[in-house]
Amino acid sequence: MATTHTTAGVQRPATPTPAPRQRLPLGALLALATAVFITSLTETLPAGLLPAMSGDLGVSESATGQTVTVYAIGTALTAIPLTAATAAWRRKHLLLTAMAGFAAANTVTALSTDYTLTMAARFVAGVAAGLAWALLAGYARRMAPVHLQGKAIAIAMAGIPVALSLGVPAGTFLGKATDWQTAFLAMTALTLVLLGWIAAVVPDFPGLPRRTGSAAPGERPAKSPGVLSTLRVPGVTPVLFVTLVLVLAHTVLYTFIATFLAELGMGGSTDLVLLVFGGASLLSIWIVGALINRRLRALTIGATLLIGVAAALLALLSDSTATVYVAVVLWGLGWGGAPTLLQTAAGDAGGEHADAAQAMLVTLWNVAMAGGGVAGGILLGALGSTSFPWSVLVLLVPVLLVVLAARTHGFPRSRTEQPA
Repeated sequence: MATTHTTAGVQRPATPTPAPRQRLPLGALLALATAVFITSLTETLPAGLLPAMSGDLGVSESATGQTVTVYAIGTALTAIPLTAATAAWRRKHLLLTAMAGFAAANTVTALSTDYTLTMAARFVAGVAAGLAWALLAGYARRMAPVHLQGKAIAIAMAGIPVALSLGVPAGTFLGKATDWQTAFLAMTALTLVLLGWIAAVVPDFPGLPRRTGSAAPGERPAKSPGVLSTLRVPGVTPVLFVTLVLVLAHTVLYTFIATFLAELGMGGSTDLVLLVFGGASLLSIWIVGALINRRLRALTIGATLLIGVAAALLALLSDSTATVYVAVVLWGLGWGGAPTLLQTAAGDAGGEHADAAQAMLVTLWNVAMAGGGVAGGILLGALGSTSFPWSVLVLLVPVLLVVLAARTHGFPRSRTEQPA
């Protein structure tokens, strides 16, 4: 209680001592962003190194391209069961374990001359990614006060567009300047540095209590929530549906962007287009981080509409180079903050089931990525690359309808309105 001062017999309340300003732990959050960067780049790096990898492994480029697919399969198959199995682990120990898995998998990938061994290493990397993706957003949330949680997740998720816009071109350049093995060994070196960084600055948090008979009288032992119980939580299913379909729409076009640009006579500008896309994505992350606490619903609707306008421009006016770049900027502005929006929405909707909801989101994200590649290949063979933006538009219709309908649970007007 504050003391009082007296002047001429009149008591005056003392000026309250201002509460200390809460700040984000930037060093720890940037470590998480680096983990996200490593996770994203490990998945996509083979795309820029396929010719050299296929030559050394003695298989076709198509077969080598499956190193990306098997990574996504590893993540999709194991994210949910491993998240449940490790729910009681200390969070820092689990994060260090996941990142050590990346170091081991990338090292084996770099040194392997056997295709089967390489595929096994890529699967292990996908398993490590499943653990990391289900953990990282929740980790960032727990580091920050409630009113800064959205910004904390945005900082951590900044590693995604950095990996796509800068990491993949840099890895491709390194692979061409030296060899593809050096690019993967560089990933190992970065991961080893990150392990020390995490150990030094990232705080630890407990996992869920183990299910034992040691609960206090009258209390039920805690246990990891299952898939069905998580899906029954209001708001979780809409968020997961939006994740699946939005990522599918994005991946159909992004996976074959080089093919699409070549059809437009812009094949030589693919690197520049991706750089512009990445720059717009980074700006999107900054905007989302600043506004997500108050405007999650509006931002999600805006992101969907921006991607839709971009797809419409590419479908109708792609004969203009300037219009293509405008569309790519709008696409990046819509997509860059999407991981932050969706993971925040999943965590908010999930409540005490947040880790399970995040694991399911990670699984569906990777299913959508794998499905986008397959669907894009089918569309390319049947209708040509000009069908990609039209398919994006078709897929975005149910996304927008579900976001609009989930006004109470899933995508509320304000995060403070999310029911407990």
